[in-house]
Amino acid sequence: MNIEQIVPSLQKRIFDIHQAKGLLPLVYHITEGSHLKVKKMLNRLEAVKGKNVVLATEIEADISSEVDKWQSKLARLGVTPKGMWLADFDTGTGYYCWKFPENDIRFFHGYQDGFSGRIEIQ
Repeated sequence: MNIEQIVPSLQKRIFDIHQAKGLLPLVYHITEGSHLKVKKMLNRLEAVKGKNVVLATEIEADISSEVDKWQSKLARLGVTPKGMWLADFDTGTGYYCWKFPENDIRFFHGYQDGFSGRIEIQ
């Protein structure tokens, strides 16, 4: 089953902590897969940089495409992708904030606060 079968269109969603934590295994799985693909491509890019400009450009485009796919998949779940491998779950008053490879949702920040404004959920 792919993500389009689970959630067919982009949607804004409000999460309570239980809903966010319930969705986290899927978000983690999606993120882990994209992260591994991008990591491999970055290794390939490093190996060809300065040696093959055409191939380096293709790899950079592939990396960008993979990140775009990751962002789209999260958005389809109602999760807001932020930065590289960072996801926010809208609470209606701010965001539960998760960053790969964290195993749980342990932080919150207000709408005006960014990653640096994260506070631990008690």
